[in-house]
Amino acid sequence: MNKTSFLGKSLVAGLMAASLPLMAGRAQASDYTIDTDGQHAFIQFKISHLGYSYVLGQFKEFSGDFSYDQGKPEDAKVSVEVNVDSLDSAHAERDKHIKSADFLDVSQYPTATFTSTGFESTGDGSGKLKGDLTLHGQTQPVTLDVDHIGGGEDPWGGYRQGFEGTTTLKLADYGIDTSKLGPNAATVDLYLVIEGIRQ
Repeated sequence: MNKTSFLGKSLVAGLMAASLPLMAGRAQASDYTIDTDGQHAFIQFKISHLGYSYVLGQFKEFSGDFSYDQGKPEDAKVSVEVNVDSLDSAHAERDKHIKSADFLDVSQYPTATFTSTGFESTGDGSGKLKGDLTLHGQTQPVTLDVDHIGGGEDPWGGYRQGFEGTTTLKLADYGIDTSKLGPNAATVDLYLVIEGIRQ
């Protein structure tokens, strides 16, 4: 083997070896688990109370993951599962009623799920996240307005990305009867903050 050939093969081998950690990092860069253990994610709701005020609450137990590449936001994917029985509006009797067969019927429909079907970037880290939401045994397409809050290294050696999103649901689309609550309660506003840890 001549010197030129040896140097050429050595250079190629060196470049390949150097690129392996980078390639491995890129393969993992877009996969995140939602940080519910650290209470860095939440799902809140707001619904009218008789047209005079609002009931605010949250779902305290949920899990999920997402894929995100800042260079290709259109490839983003999200999957979330919510324990509907974890609903908390800071009023035990009201929560019991909301969870009953009159409304959410958590004994029959204990979980709600969201699976994304597409993401349309509108620039500056914002976009429209489309997906299928299953609630109360019914599946309907929904669109969330999403903003990228930020991303980077955390103090514990990890890497995180955070987003917030909003949408409004028509409860009748999910077979939920709100007639006893008045016409203003026909819709519910959702507000989500999702922080994920790169895997």
